[in-house]
Amino acid sequence: MNRIRGTTVITGLCVALAAGAAWAESSPFVGRWHWNRAQSTLPPGEPSPNDLVSEISRADGSVAWSVTIVTPDDQPHVVTFDAAANGEPHRVSSDTTASVRLSADALQVMFQGPAGRSDAQTCTVSGDHWKMTCKGVLTDGAGHTARFVDVYDRM
Repeated sequence: MNRIRGTTVITGLCVALAAGAAWAESSPFVGRWHWNRAQSTLPPGEPSPNDLVSEISRADGSVAWSVTIVTPDDQPHVVTFDAAANGEPHRVSSDTTASVRLSADALQVMFQGPAGRSDAQTCTVSGDHWKMTCKGVLTDGAGHTARFVDVYDRM
């Protein structure tokens, strides 16, 4: 389950090259987001990243994002993803796919990994557009689930 979560944190759902007032002209998801460790809840046993920045540069008929994560051993990893927001799966890596759905008030992402592992997240943005909350469920392929909440602050 840690591998799917790591992939999810790296890619997801997770989530913006536009800053300042630019987000007001497009989707509230577009922007640069910094993971708020104090307000987030990791799944049991999941190591906390040292840092995480998610950038969503487009969220209309498709979603484009880049995630930079610094792992507990201080190794930076960058993953980018650009896919239609139609719910169809798109390859993220050799063994992981992601599907994205977007509405005016929710961004839903589903990651599917090896051995039936998955990570489903639904992200919403606060009314003032300064906080994004992603609620998710990890499944390990054997039917065991773990819930988590990732909270991001707009940078």
